[in-house]
Amino acid sequence: MPSHILVINDDLSILELFQLILKPEGYDVTLAKVAFEEMSDIAQLKPDLIILDFKLGMHQEEFLLLQKLRMYPATKAIPVIFCTAALREVREQEEVLRQKGIPVIYKPFDLDELLQAVHQFLPASSSASEHEHPMLLPEREEPCLKDQLA
Repeated sequence: MPSHILVINDDLSILELFQLILKPEGYDVTLAKVAFEEMSDIAQLKPDLIILDFKLGMHQEEFLLLQKLRMYPATKAIPVIFCTAALREVREQEEVLRQKGIPVIYKPFDLDELLQAVHQFLPASSSASEHEHPMLLPEREEPCLKDQLA
């Protein structure tokens, strides 16, 4: 059974990029354009990993979501990767994030850098070796969660 990754980002093109990268690697991918208010919604999805966008000027919201994830029993053990272009804001918190085991990937990111961070928490799928370079295999089968869970 493939590992499940939840990607939360407010930019549809970034969500599609993550799907293009991660699906050919053999992962199930759920895309969410909005942050979740209820941790039970995330718990219901049962992700093995969360990739969370850290938006410039919105750092309190992301840290609040991270804090909620760690406090809610069903989500506290789910690993999180921050992905951000907010270099200055996140650099100030990078040591704290590192101590909590949360890697940070800065945009624009390298494909290998992203996959290395993902593989830190999830094993590479055996079916991934059957695929060519993931950027050459666009897939659009998964619906994007634009506003909330259906």
